[in-house]
Amino acid sequence: MFNRRHLVGAIASLSLALPAAAFAQPYPQKPITLIVPYAPGGATDIIGRVVAEEMSNRLGQRMIVENRAGAGGNVGAQAVARATPDGYTLMLGALTSHSINMSFVAKPGFDLKKDFAPVGLAGNVGLALVVHPSVQAKTIPELIALIKASPTDYSYASSGQGSPQHLSGELFNLKSGTKMPVVPYRGSGPAMTDMVGGQVKIMFDTIPAVLQHVKAGSLRAIATTGREASPFMPEIPTAISQGLAGFEVSSWFGLLAPAGTPQPILDKLNAELNEALQSPKVKEALALQGVDPKPSTPAEAAKLIESEIGKWDELIKASGIKPE
Repeated sequence: MFNRRHLVGAIASLSLALPAAAFAQPYPQKPITLIVPYAPGGATDIIGRVVAEEMSNRLGQRMIVENRAGAGGNVGAQAVARATPDGYTLMLGALTSHSINMSFVAKPGFDLKKDFAPVGLAGNVGLALVVHPSVQAKTIPELIALIKASPTDYSYASSGQGSPQHLSGELFNLKSGTKMPVVPYRGSGPAMTDMVGGQVKIMFDTIPAVLQHVKAGSLRAIATTGREASPFMPEIPTAISQGLAGFEVSSWFGLLAPAGTPQPILDKLNAELNEALQSPKVKEALALQGVDPKPSTPAEAAKLIESEIGKWDELIKASGIKPE
């Protein structure tokens, strides 16, 4: 006969057979730290704070932004790579810059493909090729002809060694057959000041950084660097459309977790990130930073990271740039 003792035993056996996940509390149960590996006030920081606020509202727990700047973003990236993979430490990464660092920096302290689990893309910021108005060229073919006719008269400014702006110039040299030297600056601001003043006459920079100068007539935009025309400069043709095949550069941003983070947590974060990027409030805030939102799956984000690492590694080797 099935007595009380048998019943107790059956219940005990059933409880042991249930997976631990059945007793787990739903994620998240406490605040989430979102590390931004750059100083406050920059594009990555602003994007991180906009996304964190919207995701906090949706997740029911605060997503707290913590700035950990240093070594071109590597300090913050290292901290996240070494964090417990439980979904409570994340990074809003500048994926293009971190991809460049994998080849440009001898010991970055992390492996972008092995140490992180992509949650999803946040968006990208396009770049533009601008010249001082004294440069007698309005298209890329005209600019290439000018540089080749007087190679010692032209150099290009960059916002820093190893930046997307710097490597855009190297990619231009490679694709066009020019040999312009780079004039490195400590940031976009000083470089832009000298561009407007005419001390240096050619530069690649983010569209938000150049837009006001182009509108004021103090700089002329020659091309944008996306695959398609930029929604923020729709009247400016792309470099690809002007004959530079394969010339595609954008600064990509994305949300990353430490490798080993459980898939259900990644899926939940991805769903909430994508919903946040559809919010009119978030779209408006990102547009002010020149960011084009790009919702994605984790697999699509991983594919982009792999592509970015390969592209910049190939360019750095072809250009002969030595890792720092």
